[in-house]
Amino acid sequence: MNTSVVLITLIFYKILLIGIGFWASKRMKSQEDMLLGGRSLGPLVGAISYSASAASAWTLLGMSGLAYTIGLPAIWIAAGAVLGSALAWIWVAPRMRRFSKEHKILTLTDFLSFGADGPLKKAIVLLSSLIILVSFIFYIASQFQGAGNTFALTFDMQASESILLGGVVILLYTMLGGFWAVSLTDTLQGILMFLAAIIMPVAAFITLSDMGGFWVSLEKIYEPSALTLSGQSMGLALVGLIIGNLAVGLGALGQPHLQARFMAMKDDKAINQAAILGIGWYAFVFFGMCLLGLMGHAILPDLNNPENIFFELTAVLFPSVLGGIILAAVLSAVMSTADSMLLVAAGIFSHDLGLSQRFKDREVLVSRLAIVAVTALSIWVAIQFEASIFNRVLFAWNALGAAFGPLIIMRLAGVDFRARGAFLAIASGFGCAVYLFSQPNMPGDWLERLAPFILGLVILYGFRRRS
Repeated sequence: MNTSVVLITLIFYKILLIGIGFWASKRMKSQEDMLLGGRSLGPLVGAISYSASAASAWTLLGMSGLAYTIGLPAIWIAAGAVLGSALAWIWVAPRMRRFSKEHKILTLTDFLSFGADGPLKKAIVLLSSLIILVSFIFYIASQFQGAGNTFALTFDMQASESILLGGVVILLYTMLGGFWAVSLTDTLQGILMFLAAIIMPVAAFITLSDMGGFWVSLEKIYEPSALTLSGQSMGLALVGLIIGNLAVGLGALGQPHLQARFMAMKDDKAINQAAILGIGWYAFVFFGMCLLGLMGHAILPDLNNPENIFFELTAVLFPSVLGGIILAAVLSAVMSTADSMLLVAAGIFSHDLGLSQRFKDREVLVSRLAIVAVTALSIWVAIQFEASIFNRVLFAWNALGAAFGPLIIMRLAGVDFRARGAFLAIASGFGCAVYLFSQPNMPGDWLERLAPFILGLVILYGFRRRS
């Protein structure tokens, strides 16, 4: 692949993103504009920006890499992600939009501490803020690591240099344009990711047809058990595999940057239209990456790092210009999650922790400075603590889902519970997720993905107010 052509493509793409940031900065008049875009998000931007923010580098790189490694059983994780998206759009989204608008809620931390007062309210805000920031640092670092892998493989750059470059671009347009810049750039990036998830598997399938056929090629490379939905699992282990991987979708319910999209939707009609677009996007992208990982193993069987299969296939299958556009799709996946999380982090410092109250008429400036601080820390973590993109994201995803998902479900379902129960559910769900993540893996990791969530639900139910 001609790296100069790829470089020119990426430069134009980055200039476009920063230009969107400058345009969006003119629409930012208040903190509500900065954090929720004035609650005027339409169906297309809402659906695609939500999807791109949720399905980050862990989808294009981690999902394809997982399928490359374990074979067909990876499809259960894709199915779990699609089911989680359906539950979020069909049931959570309309209720969250109405609740947040009625009670003038700007952030998920506002929602979590709703109904509490005094020291307990402050405790819930501080605990929730800390959990979000810790999880997001790891999550954002994984996105920067994905950018680092892209540049390192394409331009023979040092990983630290490429991580820094990607982080600065994301910082610029997020800091300039706030929620509108993030939503519009995420939509552009989501469209690129969608196209890549169609074009790449189709091109790989054509290549395998020339090699003797799709399934024949897979049979030559994989063990027979890897080409079954059960893998090597039987009995209870098979049940654990299926339930654990499907339970990945529960994590979507507790993600602050995704709940912000629901709060920002303009009306229920827009949500109904966005649900169709969002669920369809999820299905194409997740199952497309599963197929790509499977076929990539047959085409390139000897990769040292399976999470590089997307890049390696791009170089094999496509000429320079199209290859550059597809590489831009990887950077899109990185940016679309990192920018949304940076915006949530800004809201924590400026709104939830009350810094904007101390600096009247400078709320936007405080938010921008918070974005700079979180970006710098995430870049440092990405450079200093290298780890698997998939594992790092999965930890943050599960931890946030277990901490906040149960409370979101119970409150939107109309269950009234004591504030002490909310605090205990958040702390227990997060603590349980961290503990189980540190233990040896089991088939599907079902206990890690399901038990913390159920624990939170049980605690909240125990602290409900009986009429």
